[in-house]
Amino acid sequence: MDSKVSNPEHVIVSSSHKENMVRAVSWWEVVFIALGACALVMFSLGGISAVTGTVSPLVWTISATIGLIATFVYAEMAAMLPNKSGGTANYGATAWIRHIKVVAPMSVWGNWIAYSPILAIGSGLGAGYVLSVFVPPDHVLNTWSFTLVDLNAIKPGLTLRLNMQFVLGTLIMLTIWAIQHAGITRTARVQIALTLGGLFPLVLVCFLPLFGGKVTMEHFTPFVPLNGAWDFEGWKLFFGGLFIAAWSAYAAESSVCFMSEMRDPETGGPKAVIWTGVICLVVYALVSFVFQGGLGTEGMLSPGIQSGEGVGAAFAGLVGAGPFFTNLLVVMLIFSLLLGVMTAMADSARTLYQGAHDGWFPKYLDHLNEHGVPTRAMWVDLFFNAFLLLMSDYLFVLAVSAVNYLMFHTLNMSAAWIHRIDNPRSKRPYRASMFWLVVVGCLSFVNAFLIGAGANVWGDGVLPLGFTVLFAAVPVFLYRHYVTDRGKFPDYMLSDLIPPGETELTPTRAGILPYLALAGNALAILIGYQIFWGS
Repeated sequence: MDSKVSNPEHVIVSSSHKENMVRAVSWWEVVFIALGACALVMFSLGGISAVTGTVSPLVWTISATIGLIATFVYAEMAAMLPNKSGGTANYGATAWIRHIKVVAPMSVWGNWIAYSPILAIGSGLGAGYVLSVFVPPDHVLNTWSFTLVDLNAIKPGLTLRLNMQFVLGTLIMLTIWAIQHAGITRTARVQIALTLGGLFPLVLVCFLPLFGGKVTMEHFTPFVPLNGAWDFEGWKLFFGGLFIAAWSAYAAESSVCFMSEMRDPETGGPKAVIWTGVICLVVYALVSFVFQGGLGTEGMLSPGIQSGEGVGAAFAGLVGAGPFFTNLLVVMLIFSLLLGVMTAMADSARTLYQGAHDGWFPKYLDHLNEHGVPTRAMWVDLFFNAFLLLMSDYLFVLAVSAVNYLMFHTLNMSAAWIHRIDNPRSKRPYRASMFWLVVVGCLSFVNAFLIGAGANVWGDGVLPLGFTVLFAAVPVFLYRHYVTDRGKFPDYMLSDLIPPGETELTPTRAGILPYLALAGNALAILIGYQIFWGS
C-alpha cells in the first residue's frame, strides 16, 4: 500500500473532517477518570491466587510493571496524535494500516473486546455487593435464578441465566450511561467523587493490616505456585497468572483514550498516562501483598474471594472492622467497582467511535451527541454487556477478553517502533528513549508467549474462542471499507502524522520489519502453546 496521502486509498470519503470532541478536561482530571483501572484488581484477585498461590503478589507486580513500562512509548504515540479519541489502540493502528490493513482494525477491536466486558463484570460484582449488604443470604432476591441457555458445550457449568444480580447490574450500567451522556466534564467530576469516596480510602485502609501485624510472611512460604513447586506445572500456572493479570494490570494505558478531550493533550497526555501507570503499579502491588499476606493461600482460595463477592467481608476481617465498618468498606468497594465501570464505558465507547470515524468499524458508530459523547457506541456497549451479564461465569468472560487484550498490546508495542521508523519527522512533543522503545518491542513477544502458554489455564475453550472473537473484526472491517466506503479511507485518518510544514506523509521505511514482527508474534504464541499444551 502506497504511504502517501495522495494515494487513492486515502481519498476523502466524507466532505470534511470536523472537530468533534470537546476539549474540557486537564491531564490530572484524566488521571482520575482512568484510575478506574486500579479497581480491576478486585475482579481477578481471587482467581489469580487460585492458580498461583503464594507467588500471586509477584505476578501482579510483574504485570503492573510491564503495564507501566509500556506507557512510556504509548505516551509518545498519544502525543503524536492529539486529535484522535479511543486510546492507544487507535494510535498504534495508524502505524499498521500502512503495512497490513486488517491488523489495524483487529488491534482496535481487541482493545474494545477487552474493555467492554468490564461493564458486565464490574456491574455484576457491584450488584452482588449491594445484595450482600442489604438482603439476607437466604432471601428470594438472592436465591432466585432462571436458566435460559445451557452452554456446557463451551465450558462445564456455563449458562445464561436471569437473577437479581443481572437486574441490578443492568440498572447500574444504565445509571452510568446517563451520567456519561452529559459529557466528559460530568464524567470527570463523578470519577473524582468515586475515587475520593472509594478507591483512595480503600488504599489507605490497606496499610492498617500492615501496621496491625495482620500481614505475616508465613503466608508467603513456600514461595511457589499452587502446585507446590517451580516445575513444569508450576511454570504453567505462573504464566496463566501473568496472562490473566495483564487484563487488569496493563490498564494504565486507558488514560490516553481522552487525548482529544484534553485542553493540553500534547504535554498533558504523557503526564496523564505515566502517572496513571505509576499509581496502578503501587495499588496492584499493595493490594495483592496485603490480601495474600493477611489471608494466606487457604483464605484466598475461599469461594467468595474467587468470585469477588466475598472480598469486602474478607477485607473487613483483615482490619478488624465491626458490622458498621464492614458495610462501610463494602460501600467503598462498590464505589471502586463503579469507578472501574465508568472508566470502561468511557474508554470502550470512544474506541468504537474512533474506529468508525477512521473507517474501520460500522459507520453507524461515527456519531456524537450535542455534548461530544459517542452515545451510539455507548448503547452498543450497554446491550453487549447486558448479554454478558447473563453469563454465570464472569472469570471465563474475563479470560476470553484477556486473549484479545494481550493481542492488542502485542500489536501496539510493535507499532511504537514502526511509527519511529516510518514517521521520523512527525511532531513528537514527548519522545521516549530508544532504551524503552527496544524494551517494549521485546515485550510484545513476551505477551504473545503468554497468550499461548497461559490462556488455556482458564479453560480449554479460552484460546480458540478468544481468537474467534478477535478475527470477527476482519469481516466487520472488510464490509465497512469495501462496501460502505468503496475501498477508500478518510484523508484525515493519518493527517496528524504529516511532518510540520509539509503536506504529505513521509514514505514508509519499515519495509519487511512489520511482517517479520507479526510472524515472530505468531511463532511466540505457537511456542508457548506447544511447550505447555502440545502434548
